[in-house]
Amino acid sequence: MSDDLLTYPATQGYITTLVPPREAELMEMEAYADKHDFPIIGPVCGYYCYQLARMIQARSVFELGSGFGYSTAWFAKAVRENGGGVVHHTVWDEDLSSRARSHLVKLGSVDLVQFHLSEAVEALKKTDGPFDIIFNDIDKDAYPASLPFIKEKLRSGGLLIIDNMLWHGRIFDPADRSPATLGVHEFTKQITHDPDWIVSLAPMRDGMIVAYKK
Repeated sequence: MSDDLLTYPATQGYITTLVPPREAELMEMEAYADKHDFPIIGPVCGYYCYQLARMIQARSVFELGSGFGYSTAWFAKAVRENGGGVVHHTVWDEDLSSRARSHLVKLGSVDLVQFHLSEAVEALKKTDGPFDIIFNDIDKDAYPASLPFIKEKLRSGGLLIIDNMLWHGRIFDPADRSPATLGVHEFTKQITHDPDWIVSLAPMRDGMIVAYKK
């Protein structure tokens, strides 16, 4: 087999076929995101988040940046199957919060979700923890400053999941000194050099770091 067959598009396409059938509402959310170029984690990473939440029997999840509720839906599905709990949805935008609520009502998961119309890290600071999972998908330049607050609020044995850690390939460009790219680099350095974390980067979609807090 030629190594040139192992391309990014081929790999991402193949692993997408491995995601089990999902609810029609989730697929409608995916179609909307695709049509409007709205960033969501997509079915592969959504199912991965669901799997991780099931594996650690997560009952409390805090999302830093939730968009219109796609990742929230996956976490809520896991939390319900784990026996119930709460998923915290956080966005600045009232329209996104309302849209998320509508989707989650249709999915039968809205009773598990607490909505925060706020800057995400500020909402985390004000919400009692500790949490089983914290999902981080805020502006990339703000990633480094968020880590101390995440570490404080996550329980020992909990998981931190961080999206966009390959940052559309920009991390491989030494000339890219944009605040977002530098934020991804700095966050990656911080968490991988901190002995309190066990860290891996999964190169699915735009890259997800999963970090276990010792």
